[in-house]
Amino acid sequence: MGTSERLLDAITLRDWAHTAVSDLITHIDEINRLNVFPVADSDTGANMLFTMRSALAEANAGVNSEGGSACVARATAAMSAGALNGARGNSGVILSQILRGIADVTAVAAADSGGELPHIDAAILAASLRRGVDLVIASMGGEEIPGTIVSVLRAAADAVGERAQAGEGLTPAITAAGDAAVVALEKTTEQLDVLADAGAVDAGGRGLLVLLDALRTTVTGQAPARTVYELSPRAPQPDGAAERPAPQFEVMYRLDGCDAAAADALRDRLGELGDSVGIAAATSSAERTYSVHVHTDDAGAAVEAGLAAGRLSRIVISALSSGAAGLPVGGWTRERAVLAVVDGDGAAELFGGEGACVLQRDPAAGDPVNISAHQLMRAVIDTGAAQVMVLPNGYVPAEELVAGCTAAIGWGIDVVPIPTASMVQGLAALAVHETGRQAVDDGYTMARAAGAARHASVRIATESALTWAGRCQPGDGLGIAADEVLIVAADVVAAAIGLLDLLLASGGDLVTVLVGAGIESEDDVADVGGVLQKHMHDHHPGTELVTYRTGHRGDALLIGVE
Repeated sequence: MGTSERLLDAITLRDWAHTAVSDLITHIDEINRLNVFPVADSDTGANMLFTMRSALAEANAGVNSEGGSACVARATAAMSAGALNGARGNSGVILSQILRGIADVTAVAAADSGGELPHIDAAILAASLRRGVDLVIASMGGEEIPGTIVSVLRAAADAVGERAQAGEGLTPAITAAGDAAVVALEKTTEQLDVLADAGAVDAGGRGLLVLLDALRTTVTGQAPARTVYELSPRAPQPDGAAERPAPQFEVMYRLDGCDAAAADALRDRLGELGDSVGIAAATSSAERTYSVHVHTDDAGAAVEAGLAAGRLSRIVISALSSGAAGLPVGGWTRERAVLAVVDGDGAAELFGGEGACVLQRDPAAGDPVNISAHQLMRAVIDTGAAQVMVLPNGYVPAEELVAGCTAAIGWGIDVVPIPTASMVQGLAALAVHETGRQAVDDGYTMARAAGAARHASVRIATESALTWAGRCQPGDGLGIAADEVLIVAADVVAAAIGLLDLLLASGGDLVTVLVGAGIESEDDVADVGGVLQKHMHDHHPGTELVTYRTGHRGDALLIGVE
């Protein structure tokens, strides 16, 4: 092994994923142009990039939460889980199964070696790629179609296996994998009529070659030179048959609580509804998590079929197109998004209804837990947008906000954090958001709206204490602004009235009140809203008041004035 060559350990694996993401960004336009099978929707490169980004984000999160691990089995398990959860499109599902193949084999190798596997050798890599071939074929219904990414993957696996059997090391095996993949990739044009007609190699196979070359670059420090593949359509061949119209929709979702028999039944049903059916399992346990994919004209029926099989989440329905996808640079599925950090189911529904992507604090946690940098980074990536305006809403510590946004920027996302210290400020910022504006203009406008929204909160006292407004007793309502207690009153409503009078002393057109989890029943919410509405009518005519039940924890009420 040369001095510049590295062992394929956990750190090298994560470096490989990092390089793979960078290289997919470089080759995304080439791969998208080659995408003519199974549907010419020009998104194979984007879907592989998005899926690999998700795998890397999960691996990085695991390193920081566990302080780093020397076992490659844990690193590959994290990458596999991230890829499955973030898989986009048919090519993303396939990529998730390739990574699962590595995770499955390294898990067995780790168990055989006493629980820890320090690095991957040529034999383990060969077994991993062969396992990936089997899993990809199984996810696509058990039938291998020559001329697809499976052909390229099988050639790479065989080449690595031959080197391992000959007793050669990892570097020759990785080099052989890439060289064999090139030969198999260029044969794909001869194996599928649709590729021959377009004069294209298989787009998924080209993406796989990028991943294999990224592995070679990471281990050896040398990047191989490859041909840039283009379309070279041949003259139309008369066959006397009209082409079948392509399905209208791509449907994807995560499926939990489903056994193998139900998954097989779902595959059959989706096969009746459309084509390009992919059902990929996360593990080999009895009750699995699946990533489900289908192209169909009846998206509703595809979702209903999943509901009959188990619990659905992460449902994505996209219109299939036959032309260029028109995606932003970097393979993102849209130009701009707003990510709002919220607490409470009602808050998630409120911000989501206004068009924001939502990162909700864990509702199962006993106490409200602040969002970490890695949770934030993952949520930014999951928006699928090239530009993301982040509304922390007081739930992300400054150091975590900076770290999370910086990490996301490292993956090519233009992130703009908006200084919102409360969800009421977040709503004010969201109200003026316009996707059509330049990002800097949109961010400035949102920040100015947030800063102009005066905000305060009402909390219920839990102990006797001396405050700036006097002594409070347990059960008193505390009106808080700028982290100081300004009102001590007999209850929540009285404290809210006192705060409203203070906040409206300099005027205001709109008051927003968010009702937290401490006010539980609908009657109580209605009573609070009614009393405050009457006070506004009597003492602040002309100022509108709106009340939402968000279910946030901690403060009983959040109040904003615009």
